[in-house]
Amino acid sequence: MADTTHPGPRLRFAVVGCGHIGQAHIRALRQLEDRAELVAVADVVPERAAAFAKDYGVDAISCLEETLARPDIDAVTLGTPSGLHGDQLIKALEAGKHVIVEKPLDVSVDVAKRMLEAERRSDRTAMVVSQMRYAPASQAVHNAARSGAFGNLTSGTVTMPWWRSQSYYDSGDWRGTWAMDGGGALMNQAIHVIDLFRWFLGTPVEVYAWSGQLAHERIEVEDTAVAVVRFENGALGTVHGSTAAYPGASRRIQVHGDRGSAIMDDTRLSYFHSAGADATDMPYGSRGEENQAAQILPDQHELPSRRPAADPTDPSMTSHAVQFRDFIDAVEEARSPLVTLTEGAKTLALIQAIYESARAGQPVKVSDPTQL
Repeated sequence: MADTTHPGPRLRFAVVGCGHIGQAHIRALRQLEDRAELVAVADVVPERAAAFAKDYGVDAISCLEETLARPDIDAVTLGTPSGLHGDQLIKALEAGKHVIVEKPLDVSVDVAKRMLEAERRSDRTAMVVSQMRYAPASQAVHNAARSGAFGNLTSGTVTMPWWRSQSYYDSGDWRGTWAMDGGGALMNQAIHVIDLFRWFLGTPVEVYAWSGQLAHERIEVEDTAVAVVRFENGALGTVHGSTAAYPGASRRIQVHGDRGSAIMDDTRLSYFHSAGADATDMPYGSRGEENQAAQILPDQHELPSRRPAADPTDPSMTSHAVQFRDFIDAVEEARSPLVTLTEGAKTLALIQAIYESARAGQPVKVSDPTQL
């Protein structure tokens, strides 16, 4: 079933970067075929672009400059190595294109600041991918935390015990490098839950961290890291991210306050409790017995990362497609998308502070990338 809720001209896209993430971008656009038209794919490896173009019946382009010179392309998605994001996004905005950039925003906060400056000079819409924010569970926890339903926020935890084989890091010469990957388990994988962690708990101001390369070879970056985070509102939190936790388990985020708590497993709300104004005081608590998750999200479903779906309104619609739909709406309505470049820059700043603390072996302040 096509999405006919927004009739009118389709936004014309080029997908830049024909790797694993580029495939996810193409699938997302194909789920929004009444809103978006895939015009071309681009990659510095011409054979790879040609293979994608043949599969999807679009044009193949071998360089970004040619892509940006095309008048029949309104927007580009960037699924290129992270260290290229900054310069590519700036060029795209200056060429008058709308831009979706895959996470992370870039590998450098200084470059991120340049990206924010370019966005301010432009009249185009730009967005960084952080698709977990669109999950119903994420929305419910964020709204509860911001509305005071949990009372004063006191603490939170985020853990991502994943596994990546050595062959994963060996699959590309840019993987596991500071220059192009920007980091390891935190920057490349745990960034999604770290972004939610910050979105739920507020502004982080200081971190103390440790990291290590414990299960992989021939990489410059960490495969395991832990950090303690202090937030502006006084809340304390912990971060754990690993690609050395065989065979891998679910990501979990916990948010706690003096009047309520929530727990997410991946994109599912597994526990929720808000005391409410008339609640009876429990001297020793209920230890998780008072679960209101089914009341908050009675028909909750997770957003799959990759599974294709023909119907954009179907619950199996991929998480990328849900975020891309918000981007198209934002362009049409001349508003900001949910995940702005500023939001991406703030999450990047937190992760970079964690890395700096791990290298220095001491607490580090979290910079504010919006202070130009």
